[in-house]
Order: sequence, then structure tokens, then C-alpha cells
Amino acid sequence: MRIDHEYRIGVEWTGNRGEGTSGYRAYGRESVITAEGKPPLEASADRPFRGNADRWNPEDLLVAALSQCHMLSYLHVAVLHGVVVTGYRDEATGVMVQTPDGGGHFRSVTLHPVVEVADPAHAELAQTLHAEASAKCFIAASVNFPVEHKPTTTVAPVLAQRSGGSTQ
Repeated sequence: MRIDHEYRIGVEWTGNRGEGTSGYRAYGRESVITAEGKPPLEASADRPFRGNADRWNPEDLLVAALSQCHMLSYLHVAVLHGVVVTGYRDEATGVMVQTPDGGGHFRSVTLHPVVEVADPAHAELAQTLHAEASAKCFIAASVNFPVEHKPTTTVAPVLAQRSGGSTQ
């Protein structure tokens, strides 16, 4: 059974400096991204494209979407396999190639998830679950470039209290 989900996003350009797009340097690249019930997200172009470095740009958002989607898929897969995850962080990187005509495309995104699991016996299994999570990630399945994974799995420290000791 196919289930469709619809996402409504508003984007409003806020970079009109009074001259509109009368020249390449005459306008700002600032915009505001909105979605019902969520705080607005201030955005711009990337700095090399005359954007505001203090704001999110489309390239940042694409890499962030891939990273977050993988995380959510991974947490789901961990539950299915009985792996208790106690921590997750990622430092994702993306490589975009600009073409001579002014266009471009992403060549790849590499995720570097560091997953902390509660049980040392699950560390090896936890490491292998990234492939299954990747296959379930809606965003990764929608892009035309490779999304690579260089995961690390760690084991949560055992609290002294659990082993009969004191935490004081």
C-alpha cells in the first residue's frame, strides 16, 4: 500500500534592498523559510554566492536533512533489533561541485555517526545497522549522489551506582 505525505513549506525572499534584482550585486540573498507550527528559519545563499554566512543555506539544509534522516532511520532500526542506543551524534560533510556554467551538483555526502549503545554485546550489531538505516532513509533514497557512512560505535559507561558503588 502506498501512502503519500505532503509537506508545505513557505519561502519568502527578504533581500530586496530597494532596487530589486536590477543587478547581481543589488540584492540580498536572505530569505525566511516557514512551516505551520514551527519557528521561522533564516536562510541565505552560501557565502561564495554572495550570501549571508550567519544564515542556513540550501546546501547546509540538504546535508542536515540527510544526517537527520539517517539518525531517525537508525534509531528506528535499532529498536527493531533490540539495540538500546543511549547517544547519537554526527558530523556530516558534503561535497558540491560547481560547474563552469554557474550550476553545480553534490558529488557526495559522508555521514560520520558516533553511536553509543548501552550493552557491549550489541556494539558489533549496532555498527552493521547503518546499512539498513540507509535503505530506510527517505531523503537518501531521493538523491542522485552517494551518501556514504563512516560510523563509530561506543559503549555507554557503566555508572558506579549500577555496579553497587556510590556516585558521590
